[in-house]
Amino acid sequence: MVSTSASLLERVRDGSDPAAWSRFVELYTPILHRWCQRLGLSDSDSADFIQDVFMILVHQLPRFRYDPSQSFRAWLKTVLMNVWRNYERKRSRMPLGNVDAESIPESDPGKLIDEEEHRTYLLQRAMEIARANFEPTTWKACWEFVVHNRPAEEVAAEFHISVNAVYLAKSRVLRHLRTELAGLLE
Repeated sequence: MVSTSASLLERVRDGSDPAAWSRFVELYTPILHRWCQRLGLSDSDSADFIQDVFMILVHQLPRFRYDPSQSFRAWLKTVLMNVWRNYERKRSRMPLGNVDAESIPESDPGKLIDEEEHRTYLLQRAMEIARANFEPTTWKACWEFVVHNRPAEEVAAEFHISVNAVYLAKSRVLRHLRTELAGLLE
């Protein structure tokens, strides 16, 4: 299993763990893409837009100090919306051509980023990424015990491991997920 420090944000911020940036990009690219789609951007514009967001984050995150009383998501949303506003300013200087009024997003595109969707997405994405850090039996034992709420004895019998190994799998996987998500879920 890959060792994890206290928080992905801290590892990205201080630059001491090169894999942290990759993990951060892997975690946030799909959701940024979804947000871009909701803003009405094409796939090619979305790719450029996301690249611009990450370029800003490369410069901003080393100075970023996580404050548990404030929301990382709100800060990220501010970065995203500032890039979107700059994009719209540049685009408004260009001839619009045939634009369907229905395709223009509402005046407050910030409403496109729902808190519950964000939390659900981060949890799902973190689980996908974390899964690679565990032996298949460890991951499956935890999954069956925690998610499917199966008795530890039943899970142990299915995977030919001890009941204690089921409890250890649960502990290791959940500790890993809590560490990975520290500071990301407010």
